[in-house]
Amino acid sequence: MRYIDEILQPGEKVLYSTNAHWMYYLPAIVAWIGAIVLIVLSRFTTTEGIVLLCLAAAAVVAIAALYWTAKAWFHRWTTETDVTNLRVVHKTGFVQRRTFEMSLDKVESVDVNQSILGRILNYGNVTIQGVGEGKETISTIASPLAFRNYITAR
Repeated sequence: MRYIDEILQPGEKVLYSTNAHWMYYLPAIVAWIGAIVLIVLSRFTTTEGIVLLCLAAAAVVAIAALYWTAKAWFHRWTTETDVTNLRVVHKTGFVQRRTFEMSLDKVESVDVNQSILGRILNYGNVTIQGVGEGKETISTIASPLAFRNYITAR
C-alpha cells in the first residue's frame, strides 16, 4: 500500500503523483554497457590472459552494475511525492523513513531547477518555500513543472 493512501484525511483527494526520475538508473546503465563491452572485447582477443582479464573486469563491473540497479530501484520504490487538494506530501526511505508535508495554504513559492539534460529528459529539483514552515527541496523528480503547476494552481 502506498504511503499517501495510508495518511489521506476524510475528503482529501490525490491530485498528482510523481516519483524519482529514471536518471537514478544512469550509473547502472553505464556500468551494464561497460560490462557488455568488456565481454565483447574478450571475444575479439585471442590471447588467453587478456580474455581472462576482460572477463574478470566484466564480472566486477557487472557486480557494481547490479548493486547500482538494486539501489536505484529501491530508491524509486520507497520514494513518493504527491499533491492532494490540501497538502504536498513527500516520503522517502523504508526502515528509516523521512517525510515532509506542507499545507497548500502555507506554500509561499515553488522553484524548479533543471539542467539542460533535465530539460531534455524532463526531470529536476523542486524547492518549496513555506510561510513559517521552512524550505524543502525534492531532488531529481520526474515532471517537475507539472508537479509545480499542481501545487500553485487553485
